[in-house]
Amino acid sequence: MSAAAADWLPSASVTASGRPVLSAGEVERNLLPLADLEPEENPRLAPLRGCLLALTSHRLIFLHEPSRSARGLPLAAVVHAYPPHRRHSHNPLRSIFSSSSSSSQHHRIRLQISMPPARSEVVAIVVTCKADVDVFFGRLLEAIRARAWEMTPAAAPASGAPVAEGAAPAEDTAIRMPVVGVSGILRMEQESWESAGQNLQDAFQDLNALMSKAKEMMQLAEKMRLKLLTNSSTEPNSNDEEMGSKQDMQDLLLSVGIVSPVTKETAGALYHQQLSLQLADFVRIPLDKAGGMMALVDVYCLFNRARGTELISPEDLLQACSLWEKVDVPVMLRKFDSGVKVIQTKTHSDEEVFARILSLAQKPDALQKGISPSDAAFTLGIAPALAKEHLLNAENKGLLCRDVSPDGFRFFINLFNDIDDQNIYTQKPNGLYHAWISVAVASQ
Repeated sequence: MSAAAADWLPSASVTASGRPVLSAGEVERNLLPLADLEPEENPRLAPLRGCLLALTSHRLIFLHEPSRSARGLPLAAVVHAYPPHRRHSHNPLRSIFSSSSSSSQHHRIRLQISMPPARSEVVAIVVTCKADVDVFFGRLLEAIRARAWEMTPAAAPASGAPVAEGAAPAEDTAIRMPVVGVSGILRMEQESWESAGQNLQDAFQDLNALMSKAKEMMQLAEKMRLKLLTNSSTEPNSNDEEMGSKQDMQDLLLSVGIVSPVTKETAGALYHQQLSLQLADFVRIPLDKAGGMMALVDVYCLFNRARGTELISPEDLLQACSLWEKVDVPVMLRKFDSGVKVIQTKTHSDEEVFARILSLAQKPDALQKGISPSDAAFTLGIAPALAKEHLLNAENKGLLCRDVSPDGFRFFINLFNDIDDQNIYTQKPNGLYHAWISVAVASQ
């Protein structure tokens, strides 16, 4: 049964690659590859079968991967969690030929939850895979006791809106007061920047403080990025210099970090699978800005910088990319004939790139002197090394000819395509060959 059928639980959003979308301040704590959710006392509640179970600091997320639908059980609704116990199969023939660690045994974690309106239910998480259930249960208890959902900064409410009970300490009440007039806006901005400055000062006390403040820094960067986006959309008359600085700041903040990176500790046996899905979500924005293709080494640098201290090895990255062939994600790994590996979107079209290169190669100056990888890189808006791969690919298609000199590679339009097969000694009056002759004569 898909997660969409269990409408008694709140729905959870899923990314394009099929990972749960985490809210502000929410962090993954553990993953179980296969688990069920079974109501024990109320038969009217539909169970969930065959789900990927993600424990976060805020929720238990049951993701049905085939349908890419998810349901979330808020940890705030968990009244009590009972330790896991093992249940054996009652089939004697099956138990004879099954080992003690076989699938004939599964673990059940019973949860007493509070469901609106003011009713109590008992549900069981049934772990049907080989996993360290005791570790999962320990982290579940830690997340419930930490009550991170109460510490998540709340957005400023609209004028007259009540503040959630228990969510705002007395000293923070002034920050969430209704903003009235210019003085109110200035007061709110001043308090926001003072809080940000205090976080920065605390973060750089020493390395341990920096590590403990890493998540707060990422959340602060995300808030600043959203503010820049909002200002850019509401101030169409800003000058070019101001807009350029905002764009630079936005580009920097986009690569600041992933608040909850997939790690071997949290994902376990699902590490490379979940890493590949998170990578697919991460590279979409950089790929869009790079024209749909990036060198693998560039992605490696960006992804590791975004992960902060949770660095991955090149082997992990390559293995994660290779798993894209088995899942439905909008990106793919590609290897050029020269051996260079790139990541590109599945909608990327080589024909569009070839058309832009041919347009560049047919300009009068290019007909005479050719084009270099740097020329193509400037036109395509990509790195010269990647532009060279596109030029070599166009050469393999018969669109360009290569000239190798002490100055490096230069590529010319392939005039042989313009020769009339019926009469090779007659040039076309309006073809590329005629344009090339005209440029050559004019340069003499």
